[in-house]
Amino acid sequence: MENIYDIVIVGAGPAGMTAAIYAIRANMRVLLLDRLSPGGQMINTNEVENYTGAGRLSGADLAIKMFEHTQELGVAFDYKTVVDIAVGDAVKTVTCEEDATTYKTRAVILATGTVPRRLNVPGEAKWAANGISWCAICDGAQYRGRDVVVIGGGNSAVEEAIYLAGICTRVSIVTLFDLTADPKACDRLRSMPNVSVYPYQDVLEFTGEERLAGVRFKSTREDATECLVTCDGVFEYIGLQACSEAFARLGILDRSGCIEVDARMRTRVPGIFGAGDITVKHLRQIVTACADGAVAANSAASYVESLR
Repeated sequence: MENIYDIVIVGAGPAGMTAAIYAIRANMRVLLLDRLSPGGQMINTNEVENYTGAGRLSGADLAIKMFEHTQELGVAFDYKTVVDIAVGDAVKTVTCEEDATTYKTRAVILATGTVPRRLNVPGEAKWAANGISWCAICDGAQYRGRDVVVIGGGNSAVEEAIYLAGICTRVSIVTLFDLTADPKACDRLRSMPNVSVYPYQDVLEFTGEERLAGVRFKSTREDATECLVTCDGVFEYIGLQACSEAFARLGILDRSGCIEVDARMRTRVPGIFGAGDITVKHLRQIVTACADGAVAANSAASYVESLR
């Protein structure tokens, strides 16, 4: 008889690793796949202070702890880049880029997450996760009483800037257009005494030698005036990009590329589940990703049992 996994989990971030833990404890035969080191976006976070019970630790340390937990339970793991998923009546085929490797499975949990869109300007790569962050809730506390710059003018940028203005000495908003968030949120942000807004600006570079020192930007209007704002940290909010290219033909994505799921993490394709940041959701945090993974594993295990 052909060797078939009960559940293949694509993506080894907090959602995928939690799903693996719950699935194997449900006596499922589980395979966890990721093209990179386990941890997902966690490994790009200097400090995590809001994961219940863990206290303060680095994202990389938390990722290691989660992965070690999966290995203690015997979860099979492999470094693979999934490029396609074919859906059969009861068995799915997961195809990987490396040597066109394929895996047969009864259920699939997709937990490949998102990556922040980047500006791709000088200094960004140098200070990424060491001065430049993409999550104020995760990293904002380390800039308490200091000066920060928020790049972007949408809902995420404005909401996070309001949060940062409550703990930072000065918050500067640099946006390519004007503030485009909800009007009430924009009014609240503009009314805060320690907030400055620089609309219609194009970011040119992030400056600094030993540490991040500032942001240089230029007006998009006719005068093309350049400005340099000094700061201790930067938070970028210019959008997220779902890592969902391999799943496009399954018909489970919304217009932004995120996976549409119900409360039990089920997609519209039987046997295909989503979890974590790649799903359509409001709050993207480590703890919410873990919760998604637990729910997805429970639903996937129930689905597998229904096939037997």
